[in-house]
Amino acid sequence: MEPVVVDAGSKLLKAGFAIPDQAPTMIIPTQMKRILDDGLTDNSSLEEITVDPVVRGFVKDWDAMEDLLHHVLYTGLGWEIGNEGQILMTDPLSTPKAVREHMVQLMFETFNVSGFYASEQAVLSLYAIGRISGCTVDIGHGKIDIAPVCEGAVQHIASKRFEIGGIELTKLLAQQLQSSNPHVNLSTSDVEKLKEQYACCAEDQAAFEKTVLSCQREQHTLPDGQVITIGRERYAVGEALFQPSILGLEEHGIVEQLVRSISSVSSENHRQLLENTVLCGGTSSMIGFEERFQKESNLCSSSIRPSLVKAPEYMPENMTNNSAWMGGAILAKVVFPQNQHVTKADYDETGPSIVHRKCF
Repeated sequence: MEPVVVDAGSKLLKAGFAIPDQAPTMIIPTQMKRILDDGLTDNSSLEEITVDPVVRGFVKDWDAMEDLLHHVLYTGLGWEIGNEGQILMTDPLSTPKAVREHMVQLMFETFNVSGFYASEQAVLSLYAIGRISGCTVDIGHGKIDIAPVCEGAVQHIASKRFEIGGIELTKLLAQQLQSSNPHVNLSTSDVEKLKEQYACCAEDQAAFEKTVLSCQREQHTLPDGQVITIGRERYAVGEALFQPSILGLEEHGIVEQLVRSISSVSSENHRQLLENTVLCGGTSSMIGFEERFQKESNLCSSSIRPSLVKAPEYMPENMTNNSAWMGGAILAKVVFPQNQHVTKADYDETGPSIVHRKCF
């Protein structure tokens, strides 16, 4: 049985057996619905609440995470109790030691896995395009991670994490649409779908400013029949990544943040980082984002000008969204056959702290 690779994000969980040139078998929402039963048989008495096991990349509700993984591994992927296989989990940038230890403990003590490995998402995203050095810009649902990687090792001192992401962009779009469509009631789900369908990046800042004067407006019918008009709002979503002041933040834009990150790494590594810059995360697949990112990079005043790397042609089209999972599938083909993973014997002898010695 092939090892299982799991990449659990704030919005989506990707899981599947380690087959590198295929997309993950399961891509499901991480958010869960939990039914609170008051003990009565009448279904109307059941209360449904929303649970988020993962918040801004890190596991926050371990009971919910256990339930989610149980569903994924046994129901979704067909593991059998008593005959569990090996598993590789992806780690977000700067995952706290306690979280890593809790995960390996959960895997061995609750799921009885035969082998475990964990690796950082930035490293895995580079593996997915055949690189061991480069810089990843990961724009997720709840965070943005910028991570220089040299010879398979994340340069943590130079890495940057921002606790903004797709969530904030959705809220921005909701505010702007509510302002221009005051009589329409919008749910978060509605806005998420509108963002995925309409959000885009202007060619540059000047083009964005022109949308104030002239911008094509479209009408969209919501599932409940309400009609909403969308115009300049669609461009504000992408522009906020280059001008965070739109979100009310006093931060540099995403390209400037990348340049500053690479600048703080030893100059002898600049070239390999610059020439191997990778965009990943769902938000980075926004229409026009890649082109705007490269254009802004070319305009950098410093000698450091990042250049984006394209995914190999043989990889699936949705590479940007699933790069960490695909890199995990590639790594799983190496660490488990070569016995570089954490075994049950390792765990029994050392305890959860073994994850820091064997998974780096």
